Amino acid sequence: MNDNVFYWDIDPVLFWITDTFPLKYYGLLFVTGLMLGYLIVRSIYKKEHIPIEDLDSLLSYIILGTVIGARLGHCLFYQPEYFFSHPLEIFLPIQRIEGSYQFVGYQGLASHGGALGVFIAIMLYCRKYKVKLLWVLDKVALGTPVTGAFIRFGNFMNSEIYGKPTNGDWGVVFVRDDMIPRHPTQLYEAIAYLLIFGILFYLYPKMKGKNGQIFGLFLVLLFLSRFFIEFFKENQVAFESEMTLNMGQWLSIPFIVVGFFIIFFLNKRKANLQMF
Repeated sequence: MNDNVFYWDIDPVLFWITDTFPLKYYGLLFVTGLMLGYLIVRSIYKKEHIPIEDLDSLLSYIILGTVIGARLGHCLFYQPEYFFSHPLEIFLPIQRIEGSYQFVGYQGLASHGGALGVFIAIMLYCRKYKVKLLWVLDKVALGTPVTGAFIRFGNFMNSEIYGKPTNGDWGVVFVRDDMIPRHPTQLYEAIAYLLIFGILFYLYPKMKGKNGQIFGLFLVLLFLSRFFIEFFKENQVAFESEMTLNMGQWLSIPFIVVGFFIIFFLNKRKANLQMF
């Protein structure tokens, strides 16, 4: 064995609650990430003397937006043909195996779909509670990178969404799939997201009163990092091999454009846009 190669062979199931219901590291880390993101935003609310009850209502919208958006995003962006033929599996964590449905968990969540789902959920929240959209998005943007990092840690525990071969004598071997040293792109993304959190958290006090600037910077930094890390990542589905850029990169571009738009244009014009 090469000392520069790390062999990863962890069972993704932490333990079985029942014979058919597993508790997986991914699910545990997903929930942990959501709660840490919530606590970060909660600390901002408390520091700025904003009623916590407002955040508790927002959390419900965000959780639903995350799960529904991420699931629909995966089904529509990456495996539309399969899920159009198996529509029940879009909404339920089951799969038809050997003639019967079995619980498998939600095996397929797309971060771009989750981001879009959260944005729509927050828009609905702001419309109902008459809150400025960019004001809310700035605060949610502070906690989101931490949530994203923990989701990528979950992907690492699942030995999924890993990178291309390093073509060298270093890397991570995901033993459950093959014996090839690969880029641990899940960890690349997790580290990038934690760095982005540090940057945003540092800049937030300096940008008070400039609604949208933190959110715009969040979009640019997070999806630019995602765009470049995708060059080291294995394609998730076969049709991406025929594409100049993979699906993750194409889906990142609109978010980057929107981020720049918010930073350099929308903030100057929002006086005439009441919902912002």
